[in-house]
Amino acid sequence: MRESWRWFGPNDPVTIDEIRQTGATDIVSALHHVPAGEVWTKEEIQSYKKVIEACEPGMAPLRWTVVESIPVHEDIKLARPGHEKYVENWITSMENLAACGVKTICYNFMPVIDWTRTDLQYRLPNGAYALRFDQPKFAAFDLFILQRENAECEYSEDEIAQAKSVFENMDEAQREQLTNNIIAGLPGRMTDSYGIADFRAMLANYKDVSAQTLRSNLFSFLAKVLPRAEALGVKLAIHPDDPPRDMLGLPRIVCTAADLKILFETLPSPSNGMTLCVGTYSSRPDNDLPAMAAQFGPQIHFSHLRGVSRDPEEQRSFYEASHLDSDVDMVSVIDALLAEERRRQDEPDSEEIFIRPDHGHQMMDDIGKTVNPGYSGIGRLKGLAEIRGVIRALSKRL
Repeated sequence: MRESWRWFGPNDPVTIDEIRQTGATDIVSALHHVPAGEVWTKEEIQSYKKVIEACEPGMAPLRWTVVESIPVHEDIKLARPGHEKYVENWITSMENLAACGVKTICYNFMPVIDWTRTDLQYRLPNGAYALRFDQPKFAAFDLFILQRENAECEYSEDEIAQAKSVFENMDEAQREQLTNNIIAGLPGRMTDSYGIADFRAMLANYKDVSAQTLRSNLFSFLAKVLPRAEALGVKLAIHPDDPPRDMLGLPRIVCTAADLKILFETLPSPSNGMTLCVGTYSSRPDNDLPAMAAQFGPQIHFSHLRGVSRDPEEQRSFYEASHLDSDVDMVSVIDALLAEERRRQDEPDSEEIFIRPDHGHQMMDDIGKTVNPGYSGIGRLKGLAEIRGVIRALSKRL
C-alpha cells in the first residue's frame, strides 16, 4: 500500500517538511484556492506540484499523486440549465492533472455540505480531542436554530422533545458554536463558515430533488467523464456521504454497499471506483466494513483508514475513535485490502492502493493550535504508525 497524507496547501499548519518526517511517501491535496466549477490549469497544477515535490538533496522525496477533491459544482448535482460547461471544466481539470502525472481523484456528490459534525473538539477521557456527531444536538440545530421547513416531519415526538430540551439548555454562545460547527463542512470553507441565511438558501435548492433524481444526475455526470478517464488511465474514487444517511432534507446516494453495487453495475469501468472511507461507512451499523473491502476490492483506489465509536443508546451519534480502537475491525479491513493488492499482482499495470490516516485526534502539543478540523499533525501521525504496524505485521505473515 502507498502511505499518503492530506495537505491543505501552504497555509496548512502541518508543513511539507513535517509530513516528510512521518514516513509517508505521497501527498493528497487539491487546488483549494480555485473556486468550484473553474478549470485547474496545467500551470497552476505544475506550480503546486513543485511546492509539494521540492526536495533538498539527500532528503526523502514526496509526490503529489492523489487529488482530494475536484469539487463537483452544485449546478451539476442539480442538472441546472447550462451545467454542461461545469462538466466540461471538470473534465478539463482531470485531463490537466493526468498530463501532470496525477491520476487518482477522490470526489464526492454530496449536496450542499461535504461533512457534518456537531462537535469539533469533543474531549476524550485521555484528554485528547476528537470530532463528534451528536444526534440530539443535530436535531436541536435543525429544528430550533435552522428552523428548516417541515423538519419536524422527520423526527418522532420523543426526538423533538429531546431536541427542544437540548436547545433550551444551550446559551447563545453554544448555539452559535453548534451552528458554526455544522456548516463548517460546506465545500471549500475549511474552518470558515457561511451564514445561516446562506445555508437555508442552499438547502432550498434541493427541496424537490429526490435520491433517484440525484443518482440520475451522478450517472449522467459520470457517463461524460468516465470515457475520458479511461483513455487517460485516471482512477475516480467516489467518497461516501458523511454521515451516510439522509439529513437536512437532502438526498444521499452513496451510503451503503447497496448504493455502491448500483453505481458499479450501472457504469462498469476500470476508472469508476471508490474511496473506502472506513470511518464514514462505519458510522452506519448496517455497513460491514471488512465485507465491503472484500466485495468491492477491484473498485477501491483509495482508502481513509479511521474508525468511529457509536453511542450504544443512539446509534446515529458517534465520535471519531483512535484508528485501531473503534467499532471497526480495522485489522480485517487492512487484511482484505492486502488480499486485493495480491490479486492485482497478476494484472498488467496493477497499482497499489493509496491509503491515509484520517481525522486524527488533537493531542499533546497540537492542543490549542488552529488546525483544519480533524487534521492536526500528531494525532494523524499516531494513526499512521498504528496502521503501518498492522500492514507490516500482516505482510510478514503473508
